Amino acid sequence: MTTEAAVRAWVIGLGMIGGGVAVSLARSGRVPAVHDICPRAASSLPGVPDVLGSPAEVAAASDVVMVAVVNAEQARGAITGESGLLTTARPGSTVVLLSTVALPIVQELAAACAERGVGFLDCGVTPGDKAAEHGMVAIVGGDAAVVETARPVLDDWAKLVVHCGPSGAGMATKIARNVVTYGTWRTVHEAAALASAAGVAPARLAEVIEAADPEGRTLLQLLGMRGEDGRLPEAVGGQITPLMTKDLDAALDLAATLGVSVPAVAVVRERAAETLDLPRAAPAGPEDADGLYRHGLELMDQVYGPGFSDSMPKAPTGEPFTDTTVSHLFGEVWSRPALSVRDRRLLALGVTAALGRSDLIRIQTEGALVNGELNTSQLREAVLHLALYVGWGNATAVRTGVEDAITAGIDTPPQV
Repeated sequence: MTTEAAVRAWVIGLGMIGGGVAVSLARSGRVPAVHDICPRAASSLPGVPDVLGSPAEVAAASDVVMVAVVNAEQARGAITGESGLLTTARPGSTVVLLSTVALPIVQELAAACAERGVGFLDCGVTPGDKAAEHGMVAIVGGDAAVVETARPVLDDWAKLVVHCGPSGAGMATKIARNVVTYGTWRTVHEAAALASAAGVAPARLAEVIEAADPEGRTLLQLLGMRGEDGRLPEAVGGQITPLMTKDLDAALDLAATLGVSVPAVAVVRERAAETLDLPRAAPAGPEDADGLYRHGLELMDQVYGPGFSDSMPKAPTGEPFTDTTVSHLFGEVWSRPALSVRDRRLLALGVTAALGRSDLIRIQTEGALVNGELNTSQLREAVLHLALYVGWGNATAVRTGVEDAITAGIDTPPQV
């Protein structure tokens, strides 16, 4: 049985992450054998030996192999290619994939390793720029016994090893973590644009956020409040909802006033109940026609802006077209959760363009502007795109409706 001190490690791919892992391993005393497509890739890595010719060249003598290449194609080549490590890897050794790839690729490579009796771990890592400082978190998926076999090596380059579950769980966790990162970037982008349009320097916004929450706890606060079932207690969601919707409505109002596009904010506002694990404000059933009608009026204002429904009767009148428009089209169809309001608006714009009705196009365009779903540049681009599908004649009407809405501005809600 291989002792912890005698476990032999090597690294394929000596970019920022793989090179950093190799440096950390060398610093810890476990000098790795390495391979990279660039023959001089190790020359600037302290303590790391020169690269070997191929993965297969040293795989037979390795116990744990970290694969830190750029993409799925390179991962396949390194593991299952003609000179890949599986051509010489001995049974009982372990492959640790550090590259972020899609789950089907993880499953494919895990199966290939299993056929050879080689263990396989998918291992997302973060933050990549701390690899050489023993500063990364290893986000691992795979069999628990394989994780423990590889742990001595993982501990030599990761400050924390988190076993997330079976094969694929590490990669899924890393991908989810990236969603938080890039989703936050988009949110920050919109917040900075909103602040800038209001005359506030982005640096002041950053100063406020950093001073109010220097450890970034707010980012994960929602996860921390969830119960053992993974859901937010309904009472907690009920307390947060009024504040959340009020603040997001204020953001949308400010964006509309300043002409700033904030589609992420609009989605967050529209799906507030879903975010807080609350039942969607479902339209009333047929037995409550008045409630369904009221819900339809609320959706009208959500789709086209506050005050749009003011000219409509406040309760069913018995007039079939108006009642059905409010109760069914808005109270039921526009309320369905599968598509966002923006999704449905784009569909409506396409169909309305085919009718050549500039007045109806203007109503949809004003709604898009009010909600910050589309900005003026995007709307004008849509005119050109639609022209190729509905014909130049109809597109002239589309352009008229779009330009009328842009010229009118978005401070005044559109009228029926």
